[in-house]
Amino acid sequence: MKKQLGFLVDSDRCIGCFTCAMACKNQYHQENGVVWREVYPLKEEIYPHKERAFYSLACNHCENPACLNVCPVEAYFKREEDGVVVHEQDKCIGCGNCIRSCPYGAPRFNPVLKKAEKCSLCHQRLDAGLKPMCVLSCPVEAIQVIELSTLDTTGLVHYAPGFPKQPSLNPSVRFRLPKLPEVVRRKNHE
Repeated sequence: MKKQLGFLVDSDRCIGCFTCAMACKNQYHQENGVVWREVYPLKEEIYPHKERAFYSLACNHCENPACLNVCPVEAYFKREEDGVVVHEQDKCIGCGNCIRSCPYGAPRFNPVLKKAEKCSLCHQRLDAGLKPMCVLSCPVEAIQVIELSTLDTTGLVHYAPGFPKQPSLNPSVRFRLPKLPEVVRRKNHE
């Protein structure tokens, strides 16, 4: 298997603080209303407890990305060395094919530039030996960069509840699901 980087989303650790999303926004200065990473609270049907659980999601850097396959001007490419899917905004014509084709909602429309844009897995930071900003900023280490060919998948799932199952795309994200809360009973001390 070729090297493929992606994200591990640890919903058991995530506290929904949005630090990852804000760090991304601060790093790339997206226009108002444009976000590359979002924190989604899990619906009651998925996690039916008073305690909350979250998925922090951005581009999944799919093995077979829909965005790349539908772009008429080849504004997307997949890096050979690590599988990161990069969008070259200067080539983008703003047709929206990528936005409509991605079942995960990763490409976003920039209303000022009238072009698409998305998470780049901070490939410039990776090339410099640094972590992506979302990973670096998370106070509880709920997001990690993973290399899929060497990942120990024990306790992880590929398609978490509520996350669209698209085997043909093979998204490069894995999840650790939130644990069910435990009931703690105090022993009566007489």
